[in-house]
Amino acid sequence: MSSAATHVTGQDHLWSVTEHLEDILATVRPLEPIELQLLDAQGCVLVEDVTVPVSLPPFDNSSMDGYAVRVADVAGASEEYPAVLTVVGDVAAGQAEQPYVGPGEAARIMTGAPLPPGAEAVVPVEWTDGGLGEGAVSGMRAHSAAPEGASGQVHVHRPAEARAHVRAKGSDVKAGDRALAAGTILGPPQIGLLAAIGRGTVRVRPRPRVVVMSTGSELVQPDEALGSGQIYDSNSFALCAAARDAGAIAYRVGAVADDAETLRSTIEDQLIRADLLVTTGGVSVGAYDVVKEALSSVGDEDEEGSGIDFRKLAMQPGKPQGFGSIGPEHTPLLALPGNPVSSYVSFELFVRPAIRTLMGLKDVHRPTTRATLSVDKALTSPAGRRQFLRGTYAEGKATPVGGAGSHLIAALAHADALIVIPEDDTSVEPGAEVEVVLLG
Repeated sequence: MSSAATHVTGQDHLWSVTEHLEDILATVRPLEPIELQLLDAQGCVLVEDVTVPVSLPPFDNSSMDGYAVRVADVAGASEEYPAVLTVVGDVAAGQAEQPYVGPGEAARIMTGAPLPPGAEAVVPVEWTDGGLGEGAVSGMRAHSAAPEGASGQVHVHRPAEARAHVRAKGSDVKAGDRALAAGTILGPPQIGLLAAIGRGTVRVRPRPRVVVMSTGSELVQPDEALGSGQIYDSNSFALCAAARDAGAIAYRVGAVADDAETLRSTIEDQLIRADLLVTTGGVSVGAYDVVKEALSSVGDEDEEGSGIDFRKLAMQPGKPQGFGSIGPEHTPLLALPGNPVSSYVSFELFVRPAIRTLMGLKDVHRPTTRATLSVDKALTSPAGRRQFLRGTYAEGKATPVGGAGSHLIAALAHADALIVIPEDDTSVEPGAEVEVVLLG
């Protein structure tokens, strides 16, 4: 750890939430950039500005299926007195050569096709007889079925202004413009833009690989039968999903029994595919809390700077926490409490910012806002602890859901916010203004 030495560690020091988070963010560093193919870069963060090499669109083109014309030739055109033009050919998207449109002429043109030389505007096919001489039409016949449509005459029933239904070259982006800025997360629209300007690869920070594991001999995998004293492992599923939601590539390891040697070997096996390790359970003060025992010697014990510091935080839920680095690559590890609500709240406060830091993002925190507390009676909070209550946020109001117990996971599924009660507040009245962390 980079800053643990500046704090008094051990049982006597109660860390604040801010201190613990600052220690984590001072230690975790963004991953080194790599060059990736476009689809492999989805969800990654750009490390450099991307400049447009070719304007979009790269040429003037039609926004409609219709006819490319000269403005003077259709001036005053109406259904009673249509402009009669000679069709000199077709212009299709991707066509290398276009016919020249001279006075009294028109070229049948398709959406996205280049505006041919001589033409000044496009009239939609619905404004014409489609070359059939039978009044307005609703569309064109397929070229393969009616090749004669590229010749003959067309009657145009309406005038068109210059550049009508023409997409100008560079009207989307111009050559030399900045297409995307460094720090942008690449989603589907950004991937599409990169492809549109001809970029096949891009330089990004890769998505962090996060390994999540639960500890506890009482844990059983979903779909298996529960024995006496057993419960289903929910933490590893919730936190693995949360890691993916934060932008990571997450790997879930099945629950590890309360055996220090088994846990130690499992963690060492996972180091090869982890940029960040997250454990849940086994960090309190019980006789079977084996995470402390296991992590005391995991990895390379002689590696300077490695080691896990177990702490007590002035928060509820989530008082017991562990943080440090392990192994020859100094892989960061966050050890979270085992109670479901404690582990999830701890993830949101500490692990998510660590993941976003590994990604190279500047803003690593969930958004916060101020809200009016909507409750029937005053809420109590332990002195000296920053409390995080599950709640819902809507229209400027924050409403707690469920009780304060750290095992009450059902209410967590209905919460979209955390209501923050400061350390110095032991009672908060209905209608008071509170800070809210938005989870959605």
